[in-house]
Amino acid sequence: TGSLGLPRLFGITPAILTGTSFWVVLHGFMVVGRSRSKYMKLAEADGEKEVEERYGLPNLYAQGTSKHAKAFNCIQRSHQHIFETFPIICMISLVGAVHYPITAATATFAYALGRYSISKAYANAEGDATKRYSSPFSRFMYYGLLTNMVIAGLSCASFYGGKPIL
Repeated sequence: TGSLGLPRLFGITPAILTGTSFWVVLHGFMVVGRSRSKYMKLAEADGEKEVEERYGLPNLYAQGTSKHAKAFNCIQRSHQHIFETFPIICMISLVGAVHYPITAATATFAYALGRYSISKAYANAEGDATKRYSSPFSRFMYYGLLTNMVIAGLSCASFYGGKPIL
């Protein structure tokens, strides 16, 4: 047992989540932020109308169906898609790590690897969102998420029972 009465290996899961959080912020700034300017310039060069209004902030996504709007929207979606599962994985992986630290850390790492793979593929999809699952590691996100859901449930049951179920 480590500090706070938690297993010593508990800290691996928050470390993975912290690293993933850092990557999420960098992805937003480095990939999405730069891409907005890039695709605005490309759209202007191709003669698209009202580029600033369609691509500029506070718009989350570029308006329209041009190849540049679709490409930018896939990049933007690569970042927004993260927020559909990241808050959930933060909660359930920490709950699961209380009683099952190695399983939680492994599942959280699988989630992070899959999440990175999906986001990278989405950002490189050039407007074809079906390419987001092109990496063989993409499915790891869902395996990690589902595994953490199960162990979080087991961990919650273990809180009531006073000892780990498995």
